[in-house]
Parts: sequence; structure tokens; C-alpha cells
Amino acid sequence: QACKRQRQRYVTKVGKCQVNLGNIQEKKRFLSDIFTTIVDLKYRWFLFVFMMCYVVTWVVFGTIYFFDAWARGDVWHRGDPDWPACIENVDGFISALLFSVESQRTIGYGSRMVTANCAEGVILLMAQSIVGSMIDALMVGCMFVKISRPKKRAQTLIFSKNCVISRRDEKLCLMFRVGDLRESHMVDAKIRAKLIKSRQTAEGEFIPLEQSELNLGYDTGEDRLFLVEPQIICHVINPHSPFWDLSAESLRREQFEIIIILEGIVEATGMTCQARTSYTEDEILWGYRFEPCMSLEKGAFRVDYSRFDMTFEVQTPAASAKELQELEQRELPTLSLRWDPYAPLQSGRSE
Repeated sequence: QACKRQRQRYVTKVGKCQVNLGNIQEKKRFLSDIFTTIVDLKYRWFLFVFMMCYVVTWVVFGTIYFFDAWARGDVWHRGDPDWPACIENVDGFISALLFSVESQRTIGYGSRMVTANCAEGVILLMAQSIVGSMIDALMVGCMFVKISRPKKRAQTLIFSKNCVISRRDEKLCLMFRVGDLRESHMVDAKIRAKLIKSRQTAEGEFIPLEQSELNLGYDTGEDRLFLVEPQIICHVINPHSPFWDLSAESLRREQFEIIIILEGIVEATGMTCQARTSYTEDEILWGYRFEPCMSLEKGAFRVDYSRFDMTFEVQTPAASAKELQELEQRELPTLSLRWDPYAPLQSGRSE
């Protein structure tokens, strides 16, 4: 049991995928989608790129301005009213850097300026204005998208710590609970589940981490949630379920992982949000049921999230759903043999 608990998970409880990509040869593909690459950066690297975009352009254009002033001789004729300077009051690299910052940020202190005495100065000023506008558009867009990403919204979507298996409507079911901590609800919320399990085919091929779908009510529309209060999601274990042969005893020997994916549209921003979690075989409680966490209080329903993960034990057969169905089918002929064919006649005579 201890070895099972320490094994590597495919998806963590908070929804992070534990898959590392390595030996990627064509890394230039990331540069072709530079916008997504910058947005996906961590905040410390994002802020570093944000600042360096401005610092590099200021330094590059400041260097160009300095060399232009040095080549034309403006550096040695500062303050000379008879000298036709290209950039006035630029006598060194620091003053050229200040002029670059003032031009790109449209500060305009008035002591340094480009004159009409040279065409290259006007062209450089136009080029820096265009480059600065492009950097502003890219960086501001990236900052807005990164701040408004619905990734943080997923942290207010919670899942129960455990799954439970018990009978519901005379059927063996796998159940877990989901909830939304915010009062602004998710729009068009959908939920789905994947079973991650390695297996070997009849031909001897080993398939690691094969993904199979768990039916959460796609045919009946039960997978579409109106997530106002915590809801218990149910997977009926039928002949189409991968848990059809699973019993309480075989559950201890199995090794698999259930990935839960909850998707919806954030009401405030209109962006799609996705929350994920996972359950391993040792996080499934056989013969348990979730405690109710809703009550009626002062004309409204109240949700007590302190009872969100609470479960209680119920009487549940330890046999698999397949064995239970076979047992019921064996009992049906026995019941039919006990039927009295003269019972209808006797009831008719009594009338």
C-alpha cells in the first residue's frame, strides 16, 4: 500500500500534468508563436522580457543617435549657434540615451531634439516611434491576457478528496463531488473523466498509460452542469464501463488513475476555464456515500463547505457489478418457479 501511494501520478490533485517534454528538435516552432510563448512564461521571466524589450530598444537607438552625432561632429560643437546640428544638445552617449528614452516615451523635455538639418535623424525618429508603438501593443496585450487568464479562476473550482463506490437506484456507481466557491457561476459547465491505465493487448503489445473514457451521462445530458451548488457526479458501472469486473477485493490490487476535467465559461470575462484533478485507486472508498452539505436557511439554500469531503459508510456488496448482475439473473428463474399458476383462477372463483 505504501508503494502505491508513492507512485508517480499522471495529474496532481491540483490539476498539474506531470509530463515533461524533452528532446524537442524544432524549437523554432515556439518562436513562430511568440505571443503564446511570452504569455506562458512565469511572471518573473515575463516581467524580465517586458523590461528588456524597452531597455534594449532605448540602448540600441541611443547608440545609433550617438554615432550619428559623433560622425557629423555634433558632439564637439554643442552650444555653437552657427553649427547645423542634426540632434541638438547631444554631446555623449548618456545624452543620446536620454534623447532615445524621451523620443520613444514621448516625454519631450525640450533640451534635445532632431532638427531638419539631416534626413537620417528624421528617419531614425520615425523608426523608433513605430518600433515603440509595436512593443507597446505587444507587451500591453500580453500583460492583459496574462492577468485576465482564467487559470486562477480554476482554483475556486474544487473536487472532493475521494471517490466513492456504492449503490444508487439499485446500480453500482462511482461518484465524486464538485463545487464552485464563487457566487459568479460558470456558464455552460461540462465535466468528463478519463481512465489512465496501462494494459497489454492480445498480441502482446504493451500500451503505457492508455486513456479510456468514463461515461458521466453524455447520452442523457447529465454531463452539463448548472454549478450553483455542489453536485455529486455519478458514473454508472454497466457492461460498457471499464470497472465492470472491479470488486472491492480487486480494487486493492489494481493500479490506475482517473482524470477529472471540468470546463466552463467564466461569467465575468467570457473566457473558457478548465479545472483538473485526479484520483488513484487508493483514493476510492468502497461502500461509502457523501454526506449532504445543503440546508434551508431563512428562505434560501445554504451550502456548508466544511462537509464537502465528508462521507459515511453504507451497506454495499463487495462483489463487482458483473457478479451482482449474474447473481440477480440466477435468482430470477428461482422466483419464476415459485409462481402458482392456479392463483388467478382461485382469485376469480372467490369473486
